[in-house]
Amino acid sequence: MSNTAIIVATWGDDTWPGTPDLPLATLPAAQRAVRERTAEMTGDLVVRLRAGVYTLDRPLEFRADQGDSGVGGHRVVYEPYGYGTAEQEEVVVSGGRAIGGWTRGPGGVWSAPVGDLEPRWLHCAGRRIGRAVSTAGLPGYVTKTEFGYVTDSAIPQGWAGPDGIEFVYTGVYPWTQARCAVAEITADGDSTRIVMAQPAWDHARRLYVGEWNGAEGNDAEGDAGWEPLDAPSEVENSRTFLTEPGTFVLDRSVPGSHLVHYLPRPEEQPDTATVLAPVLQTLVSGHGTARRPLTDLTIRGLTFAHGEWSGVRETGGYLHYHGDTHYTGGAVTEIVLPEGMGRVTVPVDTAQLPANVTFSHARRIVLAANRFTGLGAGALEIGPGCTGVVVRGNTVHDVSGSGIAVRQAADCLVEDNLVHAVGAEYRGSPAILLAATRDVVVRHNEVRDVPHAGIVVLGGESARGAQIIGNLIHHTMTVLADGGGIYVSAPQGSSFAGGTVLRGNVIHDTITSYNFGLYTDYGAAWVTVAGNVVHRGDTPAVLTVAPPLRHVAFLGNYWDDLPMGHDDPPETVYLAGNTVLPKEDFEAALAADPAGADIIASAGRRPLRPE
Repeated sequence: MSNTAIIVATWGDDTWPGTPDLPLATLPAAQRAVRERTAEMTGDLVVRLRAGVYTLDRPLEFRADQGDSGVGGHRVVYEPYGYGTAEQEEVVVSGGRAIGGWTRGPGGVWSAPVGDLEPRWLHCAGRRIGRAVSTAGLPGYVTKTEFGYVTDSAIPQGWAGPDGIEFVYTGVYPWTQARCAVAEITADGDSTRIVMAQPAWDHARRLYVGEWNGAEGNDAEGDAGWEPLDAPSEVENSRTFLTEPGTFVLDRSVPGSHLVHYLPRPEEQPDTATVLAPVLQTLVSGHGTARRPLTDLTIRGLTFAHGEWSGVRETGGYLHYHGDTHYTGGAVTEIVLPEGMGRVTVPVDTAQLPANVTFSHARRIVLAANRFTGLGAGALEIGPGCTGVVVRGNTVHDVSGSGIAVRQAADCLVEDNLVHAVGAEYRGSPAILLAATRDVVVRHNEVRDVPHAGIVVLGGESARGAQIIGNLIHHTMTVLADGGGIYVSAPQGSSFAGGTVLRGNVIHDTITSYNFGLYTDYGAAWVTVAGNVVHRGDTPAVLTVAPPLRHVAFLGNYWDDLPMGHDDPPETVYLAGNTVLPKEDFEAALAADPAGADIIASAGRRPLRPE
């Protein structure tokens, strides 16, 4: 059977044959046409999409058992028309819904019905519209209780739409931001009673229990009275706070007939602009089984946008702990921090923030030159059972959670991607995450403008062989503390030969206090940290953590200060050939050193290579 390209256009018709003159109209129709042809493939089978927005009413699911895999060494390819040329057309795969029926009210606030939707953000003219927020916190003298809070201020009683309000706790632990929804606000004599939504509030009170005595360079230094959940740092989603142009409020006062109230930016006119609400939680998924994985699928040059995540609505909160994990109940345990810094409570089990595009049990999948933007969960997850997946030359931007997550996968490559402005809602989310992976390479990416850590490598019994090479990582830790440009945790194999290697990375401008540019933490073992450049952070590295580091070697790095604990490192932490250059003239001194100059010149993204 012919492998002639299948053409799709927004003006097409799904009853047509998918030719240039008679294109199909939708991605599901193109997928059906692919499935009819894969069994008899004699070459790559290509779906070419003409310019436009392709709105999905359900997730696009690629399945190994339904004919979505390439056959006989050939690939199934989805790409825009003109891919790789100056005439490449712009194609958006959207999980959103356009909002109509706008009316203008007092104060320039526009309102529109959204039915039973509960969007946490909107999208207009390529920009995210966030929820109205008050950074004044909770007024008055506040007491935390088993049901929520009592305050002697009557001001919260006047907050509009109390059952839609959400409290935000930035730094509930220094590396953590939590969210808890409000159930009701009522008068209680001369005070105000604020009842928080369950089960999240009970879970939050179980998890966020600790004592933070601070550390050198930390704003909390000496604060032995620090109490998690004492009061929120921000309050979101009340029309009372709708004073900043470019923000909105979701009004749920009439069940099933919700409204959005939007105060537009001066240049926007909601009744003539396209304002989108995210609807689908999964835009694209691909999966098979261990015995029959999804194989030989390439997706390139597309934009994925307008996905959501309803987890906060379902549980009443987002109780972040670390990376892209959050606590949903169950057992907890206590960890005593080193050097008298205090103690924290740790969940035994956590849930992962999902991604809007996800793959599992997939092999030889290529995701190249795509754009992930305007997404309400994580952007992309390469999940369990994946092998030989290549993520190359993509751009990830404006995402509520993490950027690229690789979890329980092997022999994958993440290279030449730009990941920035992630963690828009879930601030602890990393730009690039490896969790329990084997022999995964992350190289020549640029990571910037993220609220916590840049690249995170989590270890464990099955982890080995991660290589983090030649990445440019800057302006990380812009909101939360106790993290780094690169963060490595737990054992990374059983020897230096099979352990994790951090080499040739350039890390600068790690912003908040109490951070480490290169952070090996929580019993990290079998890690080689060689030939990296670290400057303009709190401290370039730390040698004394709990549980202690074992078999970690810092070799030939350039930094602008000595690591924390350098004067008494653990016996199995090795330092050799590292160079400290002056802070005030670091870049000039580095440029004068041939080896240092070469690290700078080699780090970061390279031009995209043809697939």
